[in-house]
Amino acid sequence: MWFMVLLSWLAFVVQLCFLTLAIAAGLYYLAELVEEYTTMTGKILKYLIVISTCVYVGLLLFEDLPFSLIALGLLSNGVYYLMLNTFPVIEFTSPTFLAGIALLFINHYLAFSHFATVWYPFSEVLGFFTICLWLVPFGYFVSLSANENVLPTISDKTERDETTDEGDIVTSYFKRKSKKIGLLSFLKSAQETILPQRVKKSY
Repeated sequence: MWFMVLLSWLAFVVQLCFLTLAIAAGLYYLAELVEEYTTMTGKILKYLIVISTCVYVGLLLFEDLPFSLIALGLLSNGVYYLMLNTFPVIEFTSPTFLAGIALLFINHYLAFSHFATVWYPFSEVLGFFTICLWLVPFGYFVSLSANENVLPTISDKTERDETTDEGDIVTSYFKRKSKKIGLLSFLKSAQETILPQRVKKSY
C-alpha cells in the first residue's frame, strides 16, 4: 500500500519535470518566432485584443458578471491596444505600460473577489481567466524579446542626449543592447547556467 503511494508521488515529480521542460521549450520556440516575425506578432496581438473585447461584450449581454469587472476589462484592452502603437518597442517606464500592469492586477483582484463569492464551475472560471485576463498580457510577455532586435533610430531624444556626438546612435544602441531583459534572453541564460555544455573533443 505505502509502496504504491510512494511510486505515485515519484511519478508525479517526474511528470512535473517533463511538463516544466515542455513549457520552457514552448516559450523558447514562441520567443524565437516573435523575434523573426514581429509584424505578424503585432497583428496577432491586435486580433487577440479584438477577440477579448468581443468576449467581454458577450459577457455583458449574456452573463450576470459585475459591470465594474467588465468595464475594467474593456479599459485594459484599450490600454493594450495603445501599446501596439510603439510595438515591438515596449518602454517599461511609459504611462501605457504602467497603466496596463496596474489594470492587470486590479482585474485579477476583482475577478478573484467575484469568483470567491459566486460559485462557477472550474472550467468556466478558467475560461474567463484564460481568454479575458491572460491571453493578451501573455502575448506581450512573450513579445518582450522582440524589443532586443529593434534597429536604432535618431528619433529617440534620450539616446541622443546620452551620446556626445549628435549622430552617433550606434554607440548608444549597443550600450542599450547590452542590457537584455526579454524572455528569450532569460531562457538563453537559464540554458547556459542549468544545462550542461557540450565539450568539443580534440583528437
